[in-house]
Amino acid sequence: MRTEKEMFDLIIGTAQNDERIRAVYMNGSRTNPAVPKDIFQDYDIVYVVTETDSFIKDRAWTAIFGDLRIIQEPDKTPRPEQAVYESYGYLMLFMDGNRIDLHIETIDRMQEEYGKDKLTVPLLDKDHILSAIPAPSDVDYRAKKPTETRYSSCCNDFWWCLQNVAKGIWRDELPYAKQMFEGVVRERLDEMISWRFGIEHDFAVSAGKMGKYFKKYLPEPYWELYEHTYSDHHYDHFWDAIFAACDLFRAAGKDVAEHLQYAYPAEDDSNMTAYLKHVKKLPADARDIF
Repeated sequence: MRTEKEMFDLIIGTAQNDERIRAVYMNGSRTNPAVPKDIFQDYDIVYVVTETDSFIKDRAWTAIFGDLRIIQEPDKTPRPEQAVYESYGYLMLFMDGNRIDLHIETIDRMQEEYGKDKLTVPLLDKDHILSAIPAPSDVDYRAKKPTETRYSSCCNDFWWCLQNVAKGIWRDELPYAKQMFEGVVRERLDEMISWRFGIEHDFAVSAGKMGKYFKKYLPEPYWELYEHTYSDHHYDHFWDAIFAACDLFRAAGKDVAEHLQYAYPAEDDSNMTAYLKHVKKLPADARDIF
């Protein structure tokens, strides 16, 4: 696997040798000093170019970065002949395990976007077109203290959507139940959890993308309970995960409410917990819910 130095030498050297590329900057975890380095960190790179068309028409220029294992072009769509891309991306995983998420963008687009992401570091500026920006900071990615309305909405959505999960299990609609739980309910759970550790750390840390730093920042009992919110396809295990999520949401929700002097919806909690327990025992041939 090529070293970090080798990769940066390649990325910057390629830009230096190509007159179409006028500047280079980097976003992402490699700009964040709070993120530990590891072998899976990719290189989030932007090339500021005089035009994009010649790059897009012939992708062969990307071969300079190494032997590809797979590439994705998220901006690749059918387009009219005269259409012009202001930006275009190449997500490249190489045979040695390194990954570059490389975007090319016009100078006009750069002037609109540069520095909006506070995790940005300039790497090369041939024409002094990159404006001065502050040192990189993950402040935009940190948990934000919720308003009382946002807090109440999170609680309501969590407890409300669990009845859809229960309904899906009773109907033996596993895909629906799983997607409702993982795609909707967990989003609310994660939101509450992020506020909980935000309070613990004075809202000065980031949970990372999709809560990837929960294990790092949550108190151990919370993390152990969070682990139990995942299950396999067996409904008994799924129900265990649901009630673990309820226990965790309740504990975190009360902590957040106490700290921010908000009202935790204890009645919704009690009513829906009883409902879930009832549906769990409901026979498959039941003619009435109650």
